[in-house]
Amino acid sequence: MPATSKKVITRDEWEKKLNDVKIRKEDMNKLVMNFLVTEGYVDAAEKFRKESGTEPEIDLATITDRMAVKKAVQDGHVVDAIEKVNDLNPEASYYLPTDLNGKTGYADQQRLIELIREGQVAQALEFAQDELAPRGEPSFLEELERTVALLAFEDVKNSPVGDLLDLSHRSKVASEVNAAILTSQSHEKDPKLPSLLRMLLWAQNQLDEKAVYPRITDLFTAALEDPSV
Repeated sequence: MPATSKKVITRDEWEKKLNDVKIRKEDMNKLVMNFLVTEGYVDAAEKFRKESGTEPEIDLATITDRMAVKKAVQDGHVVDAIEKVNDLNPEASYYLPTDLNGKTGYADQQRLIELIREGQVAQALEFAQDELAPRGEPSFLEELERTVALLAFEDVKNSPVGDLLDLSHRSKVASEVNAAILTSQSHEKDPKLPSLLRMLLWAQNQLDEKAVYPRITDLFTAALEDPSV
């Protein structure tokens, strides 16, 4: 059977359909505030609160503390970061980043990495043996072995475990810590807006199979691109 031709929707028709969708400004403002709070833009969140009258779901003062924790991890000061977490909310320690099985802290692994980075070999081995190894979860022991293996290579940067010393690994752990604190505050760990944009792209891909229509190709401008028949 011949393939069914796709329906062609003109720009005027598509814009009319979009205009018929009514979205409350309050809901849009909440999405913006959710993004600013989750990502830690405290000054922007405070300014947006005053201008829009949209109240954040958490105390904006806690954002500054949360960002201080995140920066401490990014700078390699893991012990300082954990102390800041305890000062911010002792219960937050329960939510500290976990390994793939959800049982042991990424933060502790990063602490070990920083000891090795600083050349504190004896302290690193002691910490690994006394604090980390007894936990015993198989997946974490594998990560522990990878981390301790950093001591076995002269050219660590080009070794099979060199990625652990990349600053991107610090950033990954910092993001996990940020998410953990948000969870302890009963707040979503990820902003809602990016998820909605991903849903938009998914919906467009589904619609592509049935119609030709003006698409949004640039999420930064949200400009409609005329359909090509």
